[in-house]
This record gives sequence, structure tokens and C-alpha cells, in this order.
Amino acid sequence: MKTYIVGGAVRDRLLGLPVADRDHVVVGATPDDMVALGYQPVGKDFPVFLHPHSHEEYALARTERKSGHGYKGFTVYAAPEVTLEEDLRRRDLTINAMAEDEAGTLVDPYGGQRDLAARVFRHVSEAFAEDPVRILRVARFAARFTEFCVAAETNALMRQMVDNGEVDALVPERVWQEVARGLMEAQPSRLFQVLRDCGALARLFPEIDRLFGVPQPPEHHPEVDTGVHVMMVIDWAARQGLSLPVRFAALTHDLGKGVTPPELWPRHHGHEARSVELVRALSERIRVPADCRDLAVAVARDHGNAHRALELRPGTLVELLERIDAFRRPERFEEFLQACECDFRGRPGYENKPFPALDHLRQALRAAQAIDAAAVARSVEPARIRDAIFRARAAAVTAWRDQPSVP
Repeated sequence: MKTYIVGGAVRDRLLGLPVADRDHVVVGATPDDMVALGYQPVGKDFPVFLHPHSHEEYALARTERKSGHGYKGFTVYAAPEVTLEEDLRRRDLTINAMAEDEAGTLVDPYGGQRDLAARVFRHVSEAFAEDPVRILRVARFAARFTEFCVAAETNALMRQMVDNGEVDALVPERVWQEVARGLMEAQPSRLFQVLRDCGALARLFPEIDRLFGVPQPPEHHPEVDTGVHVMMVIDWAARQGLSLPVRFAALTHDLGKGVTPPELWPRHHGHEARSVELVRALSERIRVPADCRDLAVAVARDHGNAHRALELRPGTLVELLERIDAFRRPERFEEFLQACECDFRGRPGYENKPFPALDHLRQALRAAQAIDAAAVARSVEPARIRDAIFRARAAAVTAWRDQPSVP
């Protein structure tokens, strides 16, 4: 019985990165052997055990055989005679198919160290094509390891998987899981670029894929291309370290521009309403959590109004604040503003431009919050409470804006 550290822990150590979790492979053991040594079995699909003291995962060396569609369509074989090299061969990329023995000796049968040095994502074997989740994983790795590129033969294999319909078997929850993790990496645009390069973006996210090549007015968008703009927006969000809901809202805020009739280009009047419908449909299809979906809907619907905040009448400002639910959920209002700033900054030359609309909206909210809503409610009959509070808030915003110091 021999144990090895495998996968990401080996890769990250060689890259000089912190190692968060360590996975282990055990060669030459049976499940009974592991239990006898005090390991706790936890694997459902194949034998995985938790170490009795460290609680790190130890999996028996195994091979897999494709037996159906999708990432669950495998028959797993784990037995003492399965070698470490056989176990590593079933892994996705060469940089993830290295191991270290207990003495710290590197085991690298498929050239992972070479590909680390060359900064290349390369599949280990043709078995890569049996699991469509690996396309998403490569894309996510590209968002994390921003200096790496996908080997030409691996991209060709991924395109073949797309053409064969393998990505159509992906379950929505797993698609969201991988994309959400990719959005939280250093350069999320690379995830979507890798998916686009192999044709998977059009199958998994047609709403995003069709943004590329759609022009916008160059006087407002020097980058012109809507897809390029959206990629710049999500990368700006990543550089600011913003939350997942903000990054998802940044990704989806302009989906409606992808369905603007070409004869109307480069203008996109009414794209906000179309964006809302597409955000809702996308969120339903891949099971996006409610907090991400709701913020994305709000940003898609009202990011244009936020940009025009200085031009809006006091009553319109209050209506905007109410739609965003700023009075009850000020923390989400702040996320809304963050996503709108990402939209503003995601254009060449706009990184350091003044954007006074954000502070204008924050100050409008403070002015409207200053009224005593309970006192207003007590002063009118029940049927008029909502309107009375709205009018009081609008009057407070008017008074604030009429001050000489307000820009």
C-alpha cells in the first residue's frame, strides 16, 4: 500500500502558489484495508476515505470506462492492481496528472512539469473527451492561470466534443457551479474566450455568444463591440474583488443588445427590457441562485437610469430607488451601484473618469431616508399611505437637490 499527493496540490506547489487542499491516491489497498486503518468511507460513486486525524481525502487508485452520456456516465473500477499511472491517465490535464510520493519525489508520467513551464493546458489522453465538464474546467483554469493557453490539439478535441453534442448533456447545476467559480477568478473573460474558441459558448450561453460582433455607438463605447465591452466589465469587477452577484450582473447587464435588429445598429433603444427577459430565462435554465438573479435583473433593467441619475427628476429618482429596493435593502443597492460602475469603467479610457452619478444616487437615498415614514403613515388614511410616503420622499430629494452645493 502506497499513498501519493496528487492533482492541484502538486501543481500549485510547483507554481509556488499556496496549497489549500491536498488530495491523495492510495495504490495497492482495498476498502477493507482502509477501514481497518481507521479511515472513514465517504465516496458514493467510487471509494474515497477521510484520514482519521487530518480528515484529508484519500481515494483508491481507479480507472473509468464511459458507459453513458454526461459527466456521470462512467463505470468506475478501483482495485489493488490499478497503478498510479493508470489513475493519473484518467485525469483532465497534464498539469493535474502529477503526483508526489511520501518522500516528496515527483511522479510525472505525462509531461505535466513540462507543460507547467510552457504555460500550456494539454489533455492527458483521449479519455478527456468522455467528460464534458472538462471543457468548463479548462475554461475556469484559464480564468485563474492567466498566463496559460490551451494547446491546439486540446482545443480541437473540445470542439469535437461540442460538435458531438457532449456539452448538451451537462446538467444545469454543474454549468452554474463551474461558471460561478470562473467568475470569481482573476480574469473571468478568459473563461468565456476559451468556451467561445471551441464553440461551447454558443451552446451553453447563446445570449452571451451573440453579443460578439454587435456594434455600439463609438462616441460612448470606444471598444464598439458589445461582447468585448462585457468582457471588459467583468474583468473590471474581478480587479475590484467584487462579489459573485455583482459579477454575474456585470456579465448579463447588456444581453438585450444581442437581439437588437441589425438595421437599428449601433443604437440599442429598449435593450434594457429585452435584457431583463434574457437574464430571467438564462437564470432559470442554469439554476442561478436568487441573489445573483435578482441583482442581475435590477441592473439589466435600470443601469441606464443609474448612468443618467443627474438628469432624473426627484420623483423619478425615488421611483428608481424603490424599484431597486434601496430603502429595505441598502446593501443590495450598493451592489447595484458597484455593477453600474463596472459597466461605466469597462470601456477604454473610462477607468479613471469621474462618475458622479453614483454619489448622486447615494445622496438621494440619504435624503429620502431622512423622512419619518411611520409619521407620514399615521397622518393619512390607509389607502393613501404609499402615495404619501412617495411624495414625502420626493419632496425631501427635491429639497436636497435645490441646495446650492448640490452639483
